[in-house]
Amino acid sequence: MANSIHVHEVSAGYGSVQVLDRISLIVNDAETVALLGTNGNGKSTLMKCIMGIVAPRSGRITARIDDVEHDLTGRAPEEIVQLGISLVPEGRRLFPRLNVEENLLLGAHRKSARVHRQRNLDFCFETFPVLARRRKQLAGSMSGGEQQMLTLARALMTAPKILLVDEPSVGLAPILVIHTIDKIRELKESYRLTVLMAEQNFNQAIRIADRGYVIVHGRIEYQGGSRDDLANNELIHKLYMGL
Repeated sequence: MANSIHVHEVSAGYGSVQVLDRISLIVNDAETVALLGTNGNGKSTLMKCIMGIVAPRSGRITARIDDVEHDLTGRAPEEIVQLGISLVPEGRRLFPRLNVEENLLLGAHRKSARVHRQRNLDFCFETFPVLARRRKQLAGSMSGGEQQMLTLARALMTAPKILLVDEPSVGLAPILVIHTIDKIRELKESYRLTVLMAEQNFNQAIRIADRGYVIVHGRIEYQGGSRDDLANNELIHKLYMGL
C-alpha cells in the first residue's frame, strides 16, 4: 500500500523571521528524495513542519499512509508518529544516560510498533552489529558514528512507513558518512520505506536519491527529476562545486 508526502505552498518561520516561503514538494511511494541546501536555508525547518514541531503559517501538508490520506497541518508530533512517520533528527537527540537498548525500546512506543518490538529490535541489532555488542553501553559514551547508527535504529523501532532524515552526515568523518548513507539505502530497501532526506553533502546524497530538490533562502529553486538532472544542474555546480 502506498505511502507518500505532499507539501503544498508551505510558509513558516520563528517569530518575525520567515524561513520557508511557499515551499512545495512531493515524495512518492518508496522513493528516496533529497532536499539539498547549504546551512541556514530551511531544510530542518521543513522537516519540523512535517513532524508538527513547527506550525506552518500557511499552506498544507498531507501524508498518504497505506493509501489513506491524512492532513498533517495542525497535528501534534505524537499524532504524526502514530500515523507511521518518523524523524531522524539533526544532532541525533539521544538519551545520553540511557543505554543502547533502552534508547531503542523508547522508539517502540507506537501502538503498531509494540506488537513487533522484539522482531524490530533483532533487525536493528542485525543491521548494526556494533549496537548489539554495546547494547548495555550508555548512549552518551559512544562515538558520533555509533550514535548516528543508534538514531537510525531508534527511528526504525517505530516501524515507520515514511522516514525523514535530517542532515545524517553532520559531524561525521567522511568514511562514516559513506557508511551512514549506505545504511539509509539498505534500510529503505529492506522496509520499502518512503524517504525524505535533508542533506548538504551533495555527492553522498545523490548516491541514493531517486531525485531531489534544491532549497535556497527558504524557496525551492530547482527540482531534479533524476540523479543525472541533479548532477548536471548549473545551480548545484555553483552551490556545491564552486563552478
